[in-house]
Amino acid sequence: MNQHPDPVVTIAQGTVRGLRRGRTLTFQNIPYAAPPRGADRFAPPRPHEPWQGVRDATVPGPTAPQAERRLGDIDMTPYFGTGWSRGEDYLTVNVFTPATGAGDLPVMVFVHGGGFVAGSTRATLYDGSAFARDGVVLVTLNYRLGIAGFLDLPGAPANRGLLDVVAALRWVRENVAAFGGDPHNVTLFGQSAGATVVGGVLATPEAAGLFRRAIVQSGSGLGAFTPEQAARVTSAAGAALGIEPLVDAFAGIPDERLVEAAGHLAGIDLRTGTHGDPLIGLSPFSLVLDTQPAVSVAAGIGAHVDLLLGTNTEEGNLYLVPVGKYAASTAADVDETAARSHPDPGRLVETYRGSRPGASLAELRSAIMADALFGVGSRALADAHAAHPRSATYAYEFAWRSHALGGELGATHGVELPFVFDLADRAELIGPNALLGPDQAPAALATRVHRTWVRFARTGDPGWDPYDTGRRATMRIDTEWTQVDDPRGQERQAWT
Repeated sequence: MNQHPDPVVTIAQGTVRGLRRGRTLTFQNIPYAAPPRGADRFAPPRPHEPWQGVRDATVPGPTAPQAERRLGDIDMTPYFGTGWSRGEDYLTVNVFTPATGAGDLPVMVFVHGGGFVAGSTRATLYDGSAFARDGVVLVTLNYRLGIAGFLDLPGAPANRGLLDVVAALRWVRENVAAFGGDPHNVTLFGQSAGATVVGGVLATPEAAGLFRRAIVQSGSGLGAFTPEQAARVTSAAGAALGIEPLVDAFAGIPDERLVEAAGHLAGIDLRTGTHGDPLIGLSPFSLVLDTQPAVSVAAGIGAHVDLLLGTNTEEGNLYLVPVGKYAASTAADVDETAARSHPDPGRLVETYRGSRPGASLAELRSAIMADALFGVGSRALADAHAAHPRSATYAYEFAWRSHALGGELGATHGVELPFVFDLADRAELIGPNALLGPDQAPAALATRVHRTWVRFARTGDPGWDPYDTGRRATMRIDTEWTQVDDPRGQERQAWT
């Protein structure tokens, strides 16, 4: 890598020119796979054709087709981005690397969230400058979303969005050394839907050897749909489009209509005689697997990868507070949430009432929703991984509370991301309707969280006791950090 003011790097597919911003070199919109056009939207990712000359990597590129996504009164633009930036060549990565020219640096590869239907590398939350500042090569990636990425279609490979992530990891293995990274020290991390994808990649034998560590932030090792559940979504998508639910029929539908049809799929009842809906109705898309990732990991797949995973204390608030459903929660709402989440809802509610004396109906509803979506599946993945001594498992709970929306948003889903990326001082994140609330977030907390993630990527040890199925040691992260054992033990037992 040269030291020209406009850095130029040659990779396997050609040469790219990026930007120098202080101590960080930034390269945007570098293809890792061919554009998914027409029928190729429902095919496995293919290598991108080489290019001649120098490709401009100084400006953001297109995103996966998606509808604009809103969550009531909270401004989630820094998280989701501004919506669909059109263009077919969107299977791309952004790379942030130190301008020092150093080599063999740890590499971190980030998979964004967005309910499997939204998000991109253009979101301002995923600026990797702080990682580059601290000696890490950060790679962020786009992947196929919605119908193109996750609809289960006869004649098409399942989980195409996940296959995109695996293809991006292969691109990293082949090319990251040109940016100063060590291809043998790669940490794959993601949040929300991206974290569930990371858990799926961990359980994918074909991805073995492409990454050394993984971080799962508010994902689920039990978040996949069964093929039977996915078939209901496919049938509904075909009906919405007026076509047979076959890959050849979908291949002829333009992206605009696929995005529109995806918006009509909410509310499908995916509960079957043997399985509940792991997303309790919040999204019609997820991974589609015969075996949940936590079960595959329990069988030994991914046992060679160090794992850091956790959830936030009040995950469910994001789905209730901004849309006016939190404070107004009734006992019937609590019971309905439990019925969507558990085959014995009465026992579940009784357990949460007992473990949280004095909790309001809103707090109980949010807590049950949080565990159904993220907590139970994260604990299952932690237990599965910890059963194999070949690598380490570490758990955390992020407890810092945002005072947004009148103080109700709390330690909600996604609130840890500005701390992980050390961006908690960004103006767009501060305000009464912004993710971090009206007050300045604690800078020391952002520094420590970010350094902890970097330390794990570099060494495999975040700085506290490993998680095992006896103690279940967990670091509770707030302005003070406290290690606790089995912090949700009573509630955990209610789900078994």
